[in-house]
Amino acid sequence: MKRKRISRREFLKATAVGLGSFYLHPISGLISVAKASVKPEFPQAERLGRILDGKVLLKARPDVDSGDVGELYEDDIVPWLREVVGSRPLWNNQRFVETPDGYVYAPNLQPVRNHPNKAVRELPTPEGMWTEVTVPYVDLVMANPPGRSPWLKYTSNPRLYYSQIMWVDQIKTDEEGQVWYRVNEKYGSFGDIFWVPGEALRPIDDEEMTPINPEAEEKRVEVDLSHQTLSCFEGDREVFYCRVSTGGKYDSKGSKSDKWATPIGRHTIWRKLVSVHMTGGTTGGGYDLPGIGWTVLFSGQGMAIHSTFWHNSYGVPRSHGCVNACPDDAKWVFRWTLPVVPPDPGEVTISGKGSTKVTVKEM
Repeated sequence: MKRKRISRREFLKATAVGLGSFYLHPISGLISVAKASVKPEFPQAERLGRILDGKVLLKARPDVDSGDVGELYEDDIVPWLREVVGSRPLWNNQRFVETPDGYVYAPNLQPVRNHPNKAVRELPTPEGMWTEVTVPYVDLVMANPPGRSPWLKYTSNPRLYYSQIMWVDQIKTDEEGQVWYRVNEKYGSFGDIFWVPGEALRPIDDEEMTPINPEAEEKRVEVDLSHQTLSCFEGDREVFYCRVSTGGKYDSKGSKSDKWATPIGRHTIWRKLVSVHMTGGTTGGGYDLPGIGWTVLFSGQGMAIHSTFWHNSYGVPRSHGCVNACPDDAKWVFRWTLPVVPPDPGEVTISGKGSTKVTVKEM
């Protein structure tokens, strides 16, 4: 009987909530699913944007009160032509992104790129390798269903997004030559394991984790809640500055609340991780996020400086108490602060001397 081949998209739809059977052939040892022949066709542009909210209106001008010229939906990818200052009254953020078809309010758009890679066919070390997503998004196929992480219960099509960092511990090539990486999380994992096309992930070289000026004396980080900025100092000299999003002081109803506020005061970095699965809060007000890169924990309550892929609202309080930074900024802070993190195992915990101080202040 002739077996009908199905596309990977059809395969995902046919499985229960996108997390169906995905297994190794008992004889050949190769992944026995159809090649991912139906892959997203992203726009041809150097800079792209990914829609973050369920529905976003395209505007005729960079003005929230201008006419609507179209609609975009979550995970739509658009060319990012340029960022301009526009008008959104009563909001701190006035940035808009120009696309070929109109303007999008910038906080609703994740800056992404589409840089597929030549997949490696062997791991550089027997243990595995750290990798970063370099395409706008990539669909996942689960290796050990059912899903355990809370975020998997609310999606029928699990994905990884640009800049997320995952651990790869196996590589397989299927009968059609498609290279698959087996990805999971070293730290904070619920135990979920996935397969993903190798070209979507870039191996992170050890050199990328080398410390920045580790011998400098009197290193310190200052987070300014009033201006939503982060500065790094060596003595009295500021060596790095960026916008961030700290914890908000208001609850979902707009009432003043310190529940998600970033704690003011002097802190000390006590743990750093190349990537970690973050979970916290409660139903309706919590979060569950995999692959959070360049995480620098500085508070006993679990507050951290870390990379962010789910919003583009830097300069406005947005987090559940952490300090959200764009991926490049978070990576710089990770490399510059002490203690130094070795690529293997990609994590270090420290107490006492030998770590950078973090001061959170409000002007």
